Amino acid sequence: MDKRSTRRIMVGSVPVGGGAPVSVQSMCNTDTRDVAATAAQIEALVAAGCEIVRCAVPDFEAAAALQGICSASPIPVIADIHFDYRLAVAAAQNGVAGLRINPGNIGAKWKVAEVVRVCVERNLPIRIGVNAGSLEKELLARHGHATSEAIVESALGHLRLLEDLHFDAVKISVKASDIRRTVAAYRLLAAQTDCPLHLGITEAGTVWAGTIKSAIGIGILLAEGLGDTLRVSLTGDPVKEVCAGWEILRVLNLRQRGPTFISCPTCGRCQINLIAVAEEVEGALRGLNAPLTIAVMGCSVNGPGEAREADVGIAGGKGEGLLFRRGEVLRKVPEERLAEALVEEARRLAGEK
Repeated sequence: MDKRSTRRIMVGSVPVGGGAPVSVQSMCNTDTRDVAATAAQIEALVAAGCEIVRCAVPDFEAAAALQGICSASPIPVIADIHFDYRLAVAAAQNGVAGLRINPGNIGAKWKVAEVVRVCVERNLPIRIGVNAGSLEKELLARHGHATSEAIVESALGHLRLLEDLHFDAVKISVKASDIRRTVAAYRLLAAQTDCPLHLGITEAGTVWAGTIKSAIGIGILLAEGLGDTLRVSLTGDPVKEVCAGWEILRVLNLRQRGPTFISCPTCGRCQINLIAVAEEVEGALRGLNAPLTIAVMGCSVNGPGEAREADVGIAGGKGEGLLFRRGEVLRKVPEERLAEALVEEARRLAGEK
């Protein structure tokens, strides 16, 4: 894939754009005012591979809590700000690594200038986050509804506000809740600025439907070389957002973290309980960080070939299976020990790596 060339910004220690790997973000759904709960959720997100996390800042109590949250967080924390520029200033002073705002709803230009001033002082970037559901009334009136063109016009207007203040540490997102408008908006925007792009389908839905929708929308854009950071927005545990984000990057061969699992869908030729074996293996190795390819195959048609090509794998027979390691058959294993044997061999190989 030919990656779109962008300027580079830094979100804390994480480079975004300018050829850096696409980073995986999420957002806490805890009450930001509850420092302990938010810090605990960030810890769980980090364990899943989250690299940048965002927290809502609805009031000054939440802004004050960011000091404890940021000091406890091993990854950069971004403050999500709307309407009150003073919340952005307070968040910046309390240790966040960046701000997500809509300059257009911060108010007068002098208020935006105050936000820019504190960001310059503390070397913080700003994400212009435009969503189809919160466009300016004049844009909706002119375009009829929240079209891709209206979304991009909003983003570019916000960008001009920051550029007029000589601020360029900016990334942009232009999200809608449907794939077509979102993809069209990012394509339009990418042709008009070199700012890094934060990808996502906003309000994508519940874990099952939202993951599919996000994988298609984000996947299209990444496959076209667009996008420098991403969030899969799901109604559910944000840890699942991180897992989905990494899987999208993995299947596009953009980044690797942990094992890649290959398993067959089963058919009438399968003579072992492959579904149970596959689920046990995937669950047992979910925390493994080594980039191994692991194959769980059920019959003699594709099984031996896929298992042989993987780092470790099994090919099922009748009540048993062959255990492979990098093309070599290690031994025959009874069905009840297949998952255990494959997990043991994967961990052994990961240790050698």
